[in-house]
Amino acid sequence: MSEQTVAAEATSANGSASIPVPVGLGDAASAAREAFGVTVTSSAVERAAWLRAGAEALDGHLDELVPLADEETHLGTARLTGELARTSAQLRLFADVVLEGSYLEATIDHPDPAATPPRPDLRRMLRPLGPVAVFGASNFPVAFSVAGGDTASALAAGCPVIVKNHSAHARLGRRTAEIVTAALQAAGAPAGILTLVEGRQTGADLVAHPAVRAVGFTGSLHGGRALFDLATGRPDPIPFYGELSAVNPVLITPAALAARGDELAAGLAGSFTLGVGQFCTNPGVVLAPAGSGFADLVTTAVGTPTPARMLTDGIADAYAQGLAGLAAHDGVEVVTGRLAQLPGTGTPTVLATTAQAVLEDPAALLTECFGPATLIVEYDHPDDALDVIRAVGGSLTATVHAEPHEDLTGIVAVLTEIAGRILFTGWPTGVAVSWAQTHGGPWPATTSIHTSVGAAAIRRFLRPITYQDAPDHVLPPELRDTNPHRIPRRINGQLQLP
Repeated sequence: MSEQTVAAEATSANGSASIPVPVGLGDAASAAREAFGVTVTSSAVERAAWLRAGAEALDGHLDELVPLADEETHLGTARLTGELARTSAQLRLFADVVLEGSYLEATIDHPDPAATPPRPDLRRMLRPLGPVAVFGASNFPVAFSVAGGDTASALAAGCPVIVKNHSAHARLGRRTAEIVTAALQAAGAPAGILTLVEGRQTGADLVAHPAVRAVGFTGSLHGGRALFDLATGRPDPIPFYGELSAVNPVLITPAALAARGDELAAGLAGSFTLGVGQFCTNPGVVLAPAGSGFADLVTTAVGTPTPARMLTDGIADAYAQGLAGLAAHDGVEVVTGRLAQLPGTGTPTVLATTAQAVLEDPAALLTECFGPATLIVEYDHPDDALDVIRAVGGSLTATVHAEPHEDLTGIVAVLTEIAGRILFTGWPTGVAVSWAQTHGGPWPATTSIHTSVGAAAIRRFLRPITYQDAPDHVLPPELRDTNPHRIPRRINGQLQLP
């Protein structure tokens, strides 16, 4: 569908006019533009109240949303219950972020006629970009979809959101939009602050629409690159914040493997099979010392590989094709698992190769195989392992397992070049939502230098503006001398806390 309106409607909690979900793109864009006139001047207190209302509404409909999500995605009630709790927690986190205020980067330089050149009164802060497009993700039907992290951070910034619903869980997306939109409006948010559109072509049209000032996307490298090109190819190019593809390398040192090989194997098995491997942080390439037998340890930890239902038939087909491509490569061995996947399912599969084979053909072997698979790469020397990691390119995470006495200076330097989050224990699946989190990395992990998870995700939907010699009464409250909202500010180069 593109411009037609689906008949499903919801009535807001305060009995106001019904809200069509989804709506046509033209109506959504017009409503978002109108809503921006309100959100751009809204206070932190108002936006925090809107976000918390959305969180309360999601929590209040848990018993309805979780079964609906499981019916469409097969991810299980335990996983989905936790994901919904994460989603409402994200909304509450961003309520805290906007009230705390440091995200605005409020900066004041008082006049200094003695400076070279003379300095006028300059006051700078970040302001919202305008309406934002958000694409729902297939593998996180709640936390990276209609009311997920992109939406939460955009709303917190003061940007209305137009969500492109994901077809893999379309009914869940519609119902979530109904619930959250009604809650936002009941809390005083303007109509049009959150709308839903559907359809592949509508998604492309959404990126190209002149009302849209930025895009948040989580999905495939192919699809994300196509939309990225649309965003940057517009007459007025806009930022496209895409989270796309990652193999998330793991390096295990000989000392770590000797000290706790069974523990590491069990940890890897639990991580790469979690959620049928359908995580963007899945540890897809694991470097282990040659001759260590680590692949056999992982096989034992996996046990009898059992097929499990994947999100969609398309994802299952792509997983099977990816496995077949890896297995057909010279030097790659299928240690456990099956290449002939049952329709719609994925079976845990462990493959093994050598660092030399990878370095001879990195494009073929260092590719994301989205599903429950991991490639064990045996290395003879730590330098070989680091060369493989360099060949990975950008990734969301990189992990090193070592012993306390080992010098990791060189290893950390390489991991820092290619990843947005570096782990020293544990496994990369699982992304905490917090002030310090980074979920991003160099291309092809993402298309930007920003994070899509955590408090700093709000920075994507803001731009700086400086006021020069402005009368106090025309300044935003955050830049006035009285600092009425009591936010942190930098004045004449010195950070001042309220």
